[in-house]
Amino acid sequence: MLRPRIIPCLLVSNRGLVKTVNFKDPKYVGDPINAVRIFNEKEADELTILDIDASRLNKEPDYKSIEYWASECRMPLCYGGGIKTVEQAQTIFSLGVEKISLSSEAIQNPKIITKIAERVGNQSVVIVLDVKKKLFGGYELLTNNATKSTKINPFDFAEEAIKLGAGEIVINSIDMDGTMKGYDLELVKKIRSKVSTPLTILGGAGNLDHIENLVKEFGIIGASAGSLFVFKGVYRAVLINYPDPMVKDNMVKRALGLN
Repeated sequence: MLRPRIIPCLLVSNRGLVKTVNFKDPKYVGDPINAVRIFNEKEADELTILDIDASRLNKEPDYKSIEYWASECRMPLCYGGGIKTVEQAQTIFSLGVEKISLSSEAIQNPKIITKIAERVGNQSVVIVLDVKKKLFGGYELLTNNATKSTKINPFDFAEEAIKLGAGEIVINSIDMDGTMKGYDLELVKKIRSKVSTPLTILGGAGNLDHIENLVKEFGIIGASAGSLFVFKGVYRAVLINYPDPMVKDNMVKRALGLN
């Protein structure tokens, strides 16, 4: 039986682990490899690592770091940041990464989705859409760490990305990023009505109830979080954490009505 995935998302800047709020003011919170090792011990379902500098600064992916992370990671690893070509994607897969995520490049050059999917398989291509509420209603797709407006409807683009070969869509709420106030469930409802492929939601989770509510309302879905898994308590002390297997299993069963 398919089950919801609970996925830590790590942001990397200058090889350090950082956390943002609304995509701004990255705060250094430690060494990514230490976080990888802790998530190994905690038996995380999957792990996402996003280099937030690479695309914005037009840099090549940091293959040395990617290889290091992948060699330590004992769960499926998704990497994103700076991927612009099929050759770069293939190099990253050769280092032990299971999935690659595309964001800005996919929006600027949608054909890259098809080219990579044809080479490595749809299931390995993830499209991350950074979405922000518009002032007078609706949502908009932004790129380059939410610094560039595209005027593109994110729901229409999600449908296009799937047709082009994407195997998974990640919806990242810019408004909720780092706030720990809960997922934007209205945003999730809108994208769920458009997307039948695997879907992961990122941005806003502050406790396990937020994840449970997401799964309860939308079923088999990926629940991703950053702050929830790197901070602890109201003072946001840095502490890498993840629910114990029994706690996670009971939470998922409650959400799916299995107990």
